Amino acid sequence: MQETSKIWMNGELVDWADATIHVGTHALHYGSGVFEGIRAYETDRGPAVFRLTEHMQRLHDSAKLLYLEIPYSVDELKAATWDVVGANGLPSCYLRPIAYSGYGQLGVASRDNPIDVAIMSWPWGSYLGEEGMREGIRVKVSSWQRVGPNVIPHAAKATGVYINSMLAVGEANRAGYDEAILLTADGFIADGSGESLFIVKDGVLYTPDLSASILVGITRDTVIQIAQDLGHTVVEKPLIRTDLYLADEVFMVGTAAEVTPIREVDDHVIGRPGPVTVEIQQAYLDTVHGRSDRWSQWLEYAPAAKTQA
Repeated sequence: MQETSKIWMNGELVDWADATIHVGTHALHYGSGVFEGIRAYETDRGPAVFRLTEHMQRLHDSAKLLYLEIPYSVDELKAATWDVVGANGLPSCYLRPIAYSGYGQLGVASRDNPIDVAIMSWPWGSYLGEEGMREGIRVKVSSWQRVGPNVIPHAAKATGVYINSMLAVGEANRAGYDEAILLTADGFIADGSGESLFIVKDGVLYTPDLSASILVGITRDTVIQIAQDLGHTVVEKPLIRTDLYLADEVFMVGTAAEVTPIREVDDHVIGRPGPVTVEIQQAYLDTVHGRSDRWSQWLEYAPAAKTQA
């Protein structure tokens, strides 16, 4: 991670090195926090944050599912985001808002602990590598199952939940693969460690539905809308492991991963990125970089930039 100048923390910009927490912070011990991954992109109109409002609303929704009350509104968090982007002078960056149960009581229950909020930003290129974006990546179905919907609220992007993803991707990396795919306890495809999955078969796109204990992905929703607007049929349904092996194309999507093709699953060769994957990847990248007006409603610019436009 490349250090930048400022981090927004509980209502003020502080120096990167000073954005610290106490070792007794509740979230450090029990995972009682929620977060988002957001990207800002450089465009001809200046920095644009992709679907900023939806991300901050999901942060609030995640917190509600964990009984955490964020002391800042969606609009206040959006304004704080622009403060961070401006302070660090990065036209393109990754943004990490996080809200968590802070220092106070240290029992399992979070009682009267303050809810601390921070927003970081730093430069971050392709999550799974530039070559992976061009040629596709190798993935492994993990021995770790995706946690079930009655184990934790899977619709919450909660910090503690990601131990599940950490174990899965660590296992895959140690075995020489780029990423992991997790299955549900019933053997259905869920998602990657931090990405949603799409399969292309006979020209139709398939993606696991929300019953597979997956996050309600903003990039997933984006890709579904783009694909449908481009004339593709998208079906949300339960998928099984062999659907991956027999697919014509497979790709992952997420804020960090963007649209990343998969060329191999469990040593079953899918092949280089296919035409549907390439079309959707290009449409997505053109959109987030402001090169296409077709889905420009998803780009949010700094208030000053809007006034000047």
